[in-house]
Amino acid sequence: MMRHWESMQSAYSPPTDPLTVLHEDHEIVVLDKPAGLLSVPGRGPELADCLITRVQAVFPEALLVHRLDRDTSGLIVFALTPHAQRNLSMQFEEKRTKKTYQARLDGLLEPREGTVELPLIVDWENRPRQMVCHDTGRPATTDWRVLRHEDGTTRVRLMPRTGRTHQLRVHMLALGHVILGDSIYATGQAADHPRLMLHAQELRLNHPESGRGMVFRAPVPF
Repeated sequence: MMRHWESMQSAYSPPTDPLTVLHEDHEIVVLDKPAGLLSVPGRGPELADCLITRVQAVFPEALLVHRLDRDTSGLIVFALTPHAQRNLSMQFEEKRTKKTYQARLDGLLEPREGTVELPLIVDWENRPRQMVCHDTGRPATTDWRVLRHEDGTTRVRLMPRTGRTHQLRVHMLALGHVILGDSIYATGQAADHPRLMLHAQELRLNHPESGRGMVFRAPVPF
């Protein structure tokens, strides 16, 4: 029997909106990725359409630095030179970048702020699901802050200190407040939304050539 998230994940119909370029120079290009578009190709020709392919059609030299989940929207940076790719990849690896997300959660999250420290690992029998595992999971930490409560839901700012797969989604689930519209982890009314309510709102990094601190922001679409 197919589980609800398997059926939701099986159909790939990416948006056809033109690229939203927020910044470009000779070293980097920063975009606002729409929800529903893969960052990189998936397995099989039906999953070939993705952000990096579209970006390389305009910027042939573009190189991958990091990714966003298919259903997450928001800020993503590509390098335009090998030097920039090495430099930015090191910034991400050494946690010198700072990413801030905004999400809408099912229910009323309290208190006003906190930190989730729960190690994560892939749930092999139910891929691509991830799960908390204190024995073999990789360390994962997320700071969160409530922005406001809205009609039985919570709008929250999420600041991951690590970058595990589905980290924000599983950490919010562990708090008992799944992200609305999550086709993998949400059920019932919480799943009944047109998209995953998770957006990469702000990205802070140092320019790979000048070292100058840069802040990029993308408006929250929900």
